[in-house]
Amino acid sequence: MRISRLYTPAPLATGKIIELDDENGHYVRTVLRLKKDDPIILFNGHGGEYLCTVAEVSRKAALITVGQWSDRSVESPLQLTLGLGISRGDRMDLTVQKAVELGVNHITPLLTERCVVQFKGEKKPQRLLHWQKIVQHAAEQSGRTTLPALPEVESLQNWVGNQQGLKVFLDPYAETTLMELKPETMKARPEHSRRVTLLTGPEGGFSTQERDIAKASGFIPVRLGARILRTETASIAALAAVQLLWGDFGKENNG
Repeated sequence: MRISRLYTPAPLATGKIIELDDENGHYVRTVLRLKKDDPIILFNGHGGEYLCTVAEVSRKAALITVGQWSDRSVESPLQLTLGLGISRGDRMDLTVQKAVELGVNHITPLLTERCVVQFKGEKKPQRLLHWQKIVQHAAEQSGRTTLPALPEVESLQNWVGNQQGLKVFLDPYAETTLMELKPETMKARPEHSRRVTLLTGPEGGFSTQERDIAKASGFIPVRLGARILRTETASIAALAAVQLLWGDFGKENNG
């Protein structure tokens, strides 16, 4: 039987009894319908997870007894950073969700020239919290024990200058493909060996000025085949390709 997994920000330690927050308590009570002594897995995003049991479930509280810790990890050997041009609604949500499933460690939402999403008043913190919840739920579903970071929205200009490793950005007009960035390219400099930074644009793509800014900061323009992909398709396809080429999708790269 598959045991449900939940993320909690609470400190966890074997033998401790913790009370779940309102959202997780509601989920345990009304969605999972767990009862006393039922098993559940908790993790707090810092690595590893705990096999726990339900101590009490009521309308007022859901109490969990923290059990044995397991040093389990499904993390890729790559350190993957994604600079994600903000797109509209479900497209952005889908990309964030799948990026977590595909092993990204750090996602930064980026404001670009052709970004059609406007943040006014309280919308910015609300959207950020919404995306962080998507990260949390995707980590729960995919079995990850380390929670990817999703920090404040940044401008592309500020973000590109602070990135490391093998830096690539998706550009349908580029001449180079991901396949041509062979593993030897990563090994040429030690800091490239396990770190890949991917920059993807919004629905309208990057402007000429933004492409120049990215290239000036060391980003290599690459294309994904002959067809122009939608922004969410391009991000997901590129992440899968990177994991296949240099990450844990290829058996020779495992471990």
